[in-house]
Amino acid sequence: MTSASQTTRIYVDADACPVKDEIYRVAARHGLPVSVVAGNFIRVPQDPLIERIAAGAGMDAADDWIAGRAGKGDIVVTSDIPLASRCVKSGAEVIAPNGKAFTEQSIGMTLAVRNLMTELRSSGEVTGGPKSFAARDRSMFLSALDQTIRRIQRQRTQQPAPHQD
Repeated sequence: MTSASQTTRIYVDADACPVKDEIYRVAARHGLPVSVVAGNFIRVPQDPLIERIAAGAGMDAADDWIAGRAGKGDIVVTSDIPLASRCVKSGAEVIAPNGKAFTEQSIGMTLAVRNLMTELRSSGEVTGGPKSFAARDRSMFLSALDQTIRRIQRQRTQQPAPHQD
């Protein structure tokens, strides 16, 4: 977990993330490290700030890896609602690839709707899938990521320095 004196890290649930290139650009602009986490090997740019993690083939291996490390002052990018819930509870900022923020106020209802839709689908109900990813979603994501980074940086500069004996 990140403490107040450390740098914000961006954790990417990478297997189906459509905004990885955007994350790399924004992170480079702010000088932030990125952990790109997938079940297996995934190609990432050669950059000392970008860390590639092959968490293993287990069903939730990548989610468990991210949830075990992300904390206050970190950012998690995922569309996986159960992972988002775990990370919000640990104090991380969580953003979906379409720019939607998962917060303490919204995650309970979001998780309940997801579980309801899963139950409906398993009973044979046709509920449709997620809408297709559009340029507007990419733009909303870029704006949300940049705003989140700036908010975390402001909060860090406003915190009193730790008392040293």
